[in-house]
Amino acid sequence: MSLYRIADPRFRALIEEEAVFETLAQGFAFTEGATWHPLGEHVSFTDIPNSRIHRWFAASGETVVLREPSGMTNGTTYDREGRLLMCEHATSQVTRLEADGSITVLASHWRGQQLNSPNDIVVDDSGAIWFTDPLYGREAATGLPREADLDFRGVYRIAPDGGLSLIADDFDAPNGLCFSPDKSRLYVNDSKRKHIRVFDVDGRGGAEGGAVFAETLDPDGTLGRGSPDGMKVDAAGNVWCAGPGGIHVFDTEGALLGIVLTPQFPANFCFGGEDLCMLFVCAGTTFVRLPLRQAGHAIFTPR
Repeated sequence: MSLYRIADPRFRALIEEEAVFETLAQGFAFTEGATWHPLGEHVSFTDIPNSRIHRWFAASGETVVLREPSGMTNGTTYDREGRLLMCEHATSQVTRLEADGSITVLASHWRGQQLNSPNDIVVDDSGAIWFTDPLYGREAATGLPREADLDFRGVYRIAPDGGLSLIADDFDAPNGLCFSPDKSRLYVNDSKRKHIRVFDVDGRGGAEGGAVFAETLDPDGTLGRGSPDGMKVDAAGNVWCAGPGGIHVFDTEGALLGIVLTPQFPANFCFGGEDLCMLFVCAGTTFVRLPLRQAGHAIFTPR
C-alpha cells in the first residue's frame, strides 16, 4: 500500500516513493511539538496528556524524558541562542528552558487577562517569537478544563525586548504556523475552519493580509479524521501541514501537491537529519520517521 496520495506530478520529486515509516518510539498518550536540533542531532517532542517533553537522539536511538511535568507543553521550537521555547497548555504560558534547567516565562497575559493556551511557536530572524493561542489547553483532552479570560483566539508576537503584541484576533482555532524561507510570509492555520491563511510580514513587527491560502480537505471521505495542525515549510518554500490522514503538501501558490499518509493522525512533525531530508512525525501514540528527497527549511541555525 502506498504511503502517498499524489495530486500533482511535482510531488514525486519531494518523496522517496518506496520508503516506509520507521517507528522510533511508542507508547505515548498523544505526541506533539517535534523540533530538530542540528548540533545535538536530536528531536524534542511532547506528550501533552502525560505532561512530558521527550528527546530522541539520532546517534543512539535512545529516547529520554527531558522535562516532567512540562505544564502540558504542546508546540516547541528553538530561539536564536538554541534554547528550547515551549507553549504550555496547563499554565497558559510561553516559556523558555534555560541551560541550568530553570524555566523563564516569556508571555502569560494580554492586557491583564490570562492567555488562552499557547499552542505552536516560531522565531523570526530578529529573534522575535510568534505564537498561536487557541482554547485547546482549556479542554479536557489536551489540557485542564477552565473558563477563558479572553473572548478571542489570536496570534501574538513577542519582540526581542519582551514586548507582547497582538497580530490577529479573527481566528476560531489558530494552530500551526510557519514562515516562508525568506520570512516574508507567515502561514497560520485554523483547525476549526480547516484552512491555512497567509500574511505578509511587514518588517516592522507586524503582518498584513490573512487571506485563505489553502484548505486541508478530504473530499471523498477516505482520509480519516484530522484538521490542520502542525506546519512547516521545506527549502523550496512548499508548505507541509498536518491534516486529515497525513501531511498535506502545498506549493507556494496553495495548490495541493500530495499527501504523506501517516500511520496515525500526525499532530506535528519536523524536518531533520544531517541534510534535513528526514521527516520526523508525531503520529498519535508513536514517534516515527520517513526519508524524503526534498530538504526541509532549517528553523534554527546555530550561531
